[in-house]
Amino acid sequence: MKRVGGSSAMAWLFGASLVILCLWVLLPLYLLMVNSVSTPDQIHGWPKRLWPEISFDTILFFWNFQGVAQAMFNSIVTAVITLLLSILLGTPAGYGLARFRFRGKNLFRIMVLMTRAFPLPLLALPLAVVYLQIGLDDTLIGVALVHTMLALPFTVLVTFSLFLGIPRELEEVAWTMGCTRWEAFRKVVLPLAAPGIAASAVFAFVVSWNEVFAAAILTVNNQTLTAFLVQSLDESPVHLKFAGGLVLVLPALVFIFAVRKYMFSLWGIASR
Repeated sequence: MKRVGGSSAMAWLFGASLVILCLWVLLPLYLLMVNSVSTPDQIHGWPKRLWPEISFDTILFFWNFQGVAQAMFNSIVTAVITLLLSILLGTPAGYGLARFRFRGKNLFRIMVLMTRAFPLPLLALPLAVVYLQIGLDDTLIGVALVHTMLALPFTVLVTFSLFLGIPRELEEVAWTMGCTRWEAFRKVVLPLAAPGIAASAVFAFVVSWNEVFAAAILTVNNQTLTAFLVQSLDESPVHLKFAGGLVLVLPALVFIFAVRKYMFSLWGIASR
């Protein structure tokens, strides 16, 4: 009887923890969405309604706000460049760490992690000076390079773990059947590694989409959406801030939802 009671208590504790975790994640998103489609009177009124009358005036006003459309386009371009650079640079690095033995391999892995040890504000001033000297200031490619630096360690380590979990024998069989190393990688290893690469791509996209400090420091005319919101809407009404938050969060959620099946299968592939 004690064991049954203990099991019930653990099950109740697990369920309560799960509910709290879901509320912790979903409640802010719900409040953001509801307030974004509410009128200003409903936002400031009391008592609050669980589901107010839908009004898209706030969203439309925000979208027509001067500079928003261009800032969103800049964010999309920067995030896509960051995604591509992170995958193109991080995937070969992860494959090399998983398949080859070379002197300084462990040191290289530590150095990859050390790139995230320095806070970005500490590097902002020298980075801005260098960008001014080489002409990358106020450019999307300049911001994308900084975002790639932030996302690349995760990409390298995730792909390294993934390639390490894919048996080398699969490549050797492909070699014996006439495939070159590149063909074996492209036809055998890469399809199995797609979930991990997709997860890395999601992370790189979200890092670039949400990053604000580098974008605010390095751009003036070509601001991303986060930098635009920080600098232009700081003194704006509350309902416009809610609309800006929704516009900022929604694309990242859509992107994650689009590649969810690859993320869910990542752990199963990596454990083989």
